[in-house]
Amino acid sequence: MTDTLFQPLTLGAIETKNRIHMAPLTRGRATLPGSVPNEMMATYYRQRAGAGLIISEATGISVEGLGWPAAPGIWSDEQVEGWKQVTQAVHEEGGKIVLQLWHMGRIVHPDFLGGKPGVSASATTAPDHAHTPTGRKPHEQARALELDEIPRVVADYRHAAENAKKAGFDGVQLHGANGYLVDQFLRDSTNLRTDEYGGPPENRARFLREVLEALIDVWGADRVGVRLSPNGDTQGCDDSDPAATFGAAAKVVQDLGLAFLELREPGPDGTFGRTDVPKQSPMIRQIYTGPLVLNSDYTAEEAAADIVAGKCDAVSFGRPYISNPDLDIRIREGAEWAPNADVPKSWYLPGPQGYIDYPTLAEARQAAE
Repeated sequence: MTDTLFQPLTLGAIETKNRIHMAPLTRGRATLPGSVPNEMMATYYRQRAGAGLIISEATGISVEGLGWPAAPGIWSDEQVEGWKQVTQAVHEEGGKIVLQLWHMGRIVHPDFLGGKPGVSASATTAPDHAHTPTGRKPHEQARALELDEIPRVVADYRHAAENAKKAGFDGVQLHGANGYLVDQFLRDSTNLRTDEYGGPPENRARFLREVLEALIDVWGADRVGVRLSPNGDTQGCDDSDPAATFGAAAKVVQDLGLAFLELREPGPDGTFGRTDVPKQSPMIRQIYTGPLVLNSDYTAEEAAADIVAGKCDAVSFGRPYISNPDLDIRIREGAEWAPNADVPKSWYLPGPQGYIDYPTLAEARQAAE
């Protein structure tokens, strides 16, 4: 059945060679200062270019929107030049890659902003701790974006999309998931506004629509995707009626005719969201008729089964791609996947260890001889 995963797929103007996609994975290897992509990152993505589509790690659209140590950005010329190494490497191996555009909103700690608070839909505080350059610190209250500031943030997304085109990407994906800024506008636990961006789900989806329209102006709808996480609590971002909220978001995506929609729906061992919340993808599938990519905790067999059943058109794999750079080959050959149980030790550490030193299947076999 896994042969299904090796059928090509059309995502708008992007043709993928298979339906095994690489999900976005924050790895924290950009060069500091400046959050600049580097040669090591190009090697990492080159190794994984067998994926039908690589969705890059979340990438900050602005200084204001980036609050993760050594995560890359896309607002400066230096960052654009750094990303050119990555896109060239992927394209040389016959792969496709889109850039995931990221504004973390209230998750950005003031330490990243010269002591100023982060911004969000409303003045709220995320739970738990932020990762800062000087260690873990409790989150602090964000300030609500003023009505006249929202166009500036939308313009930051537009500028990031323009830079992504200069850097040679095949398209962009808006990060609308996991409790970051777009998600903070969508969900009613974090969006307490009383203006046209708050209240009913259609209003709360307005920011999503405006950002996507800006990205479409740059790329065309056929090279723009979006990631949503219609599950439960995500970094303290939750909703009292997820069916209504994400139904409204799905209608935006349908109306705009995006290239693809990716949904993160965790399985039993998932992160960033409760796993006891009913999956919203069947409802979203009825509203959004374009290519649908599902993500989280899949085996190859489960991925193929969901595609055959019409639940989705492709599956994006995250953590397995950390320790299996040639995941597509392992799936094709029915080979065992390299375990990732010890991967958390090196998810975010600097340097090549646990990043570009995982052997391919061929290298592992040769070493075992």
